[in-house]
Amino acid sequence: MGSRTGSTVPRRQLGRYLRDLRGRAGFTVRAAAVELEWSEVKMWRIETGQSSMRSHDVETMCRVYGAPAELRRALMGLAKETKAQGWWHSYGDVIPEYFDVYMGLEAAASDLCWYEAELVPGLLQTEGYARAIVSGHRDRSDTEVDRRVRLRIERQAMLTRGSTAPHLRAVLSEATLRRPVGGHDVMDGQLRHLLWATGLPNVTIRVVPFASPMHRGMVTGPFILLRFPEGVGREEPPTVYVEGFTGALYLDKEAEVASYAAAFDNIWTASLDESASARLVADMVGTHEEQH
Repeated sequence: MGSRTGSTVPRRQLGRYLRDLRGRAGFTVRAAAVELEWSEVKMWRIETGQSSMRSHDVETMCRVYGAPAELRRALMGLAKETKAQGWWHSYGDVIPEYFDVYMGLEAAASDLCWYEAELVPGLLQTEGYARAIVSGHRDRSDTEVDRRVRLRIERQAMLTRGSTAPHLRAVLSEATLRRPVGGHDVMDGQLRHLLWATGLPNVTIRVVPFASPMHRGMVTGPFILLRFPEGVGREEPPTVYVEGFTGALYLDKEAEVASYAAAFDNIWTASLDESASARLVADMVGTHEEQH
């Protein structure tokens, strides 16, 4: 795993502090890289929270940037927190680098607004449904499939961890309910699991029906808006996660987050309310034909 390991939130916090210090000191990324005898790529990874940090390196950066001694000591302490490994560390062989960052953010989030147009969100998938998706990649061994499925299921423990559980608001398109992923039995189990999840106090699920007028999700595609608890160190900014076929985007600029927040509100308004959504899910149970 190398520099990919560690807690995402402290890494991102430290990266923002160091980026701000560099800017106030009047250094460009290139100039700072030359002064520190590092590559620009390394600078970018540090400032975007992609890499854990050694206290010695942080001290060197602070000295170059002229940071006060008190701030230097605080940032050196924060650097030690970036070495902490999340529970998902043991799954490093099956986690893409871009998703390793997301795992840390998801584990730290207090609120998740999740829109999915094609598949049930990972936090709400059953083992059978997840296995049908993961095994669709023919180049994966049975062992890799098992580990990927287990990782996905273990992530879901966050939804039932008591007072620290995040609030999940999920919007699914009706297509996710009608698409027979894994066949009749798998879909029945998945639909029943969604109904069970609606009973959790911190989970709200809505469905956008086919009859809904145009909404912004048709333009944005699937995305997750994560918000974080306040009062622990420097506040972590809301972040939008957009996953593609070969990578992902992490958007945390205020204007970007505001645009996606407005889009989610629009999708939420276009969806059925919780009761009507649950009835639609219940009506779908038993309707999928067996695959041959």
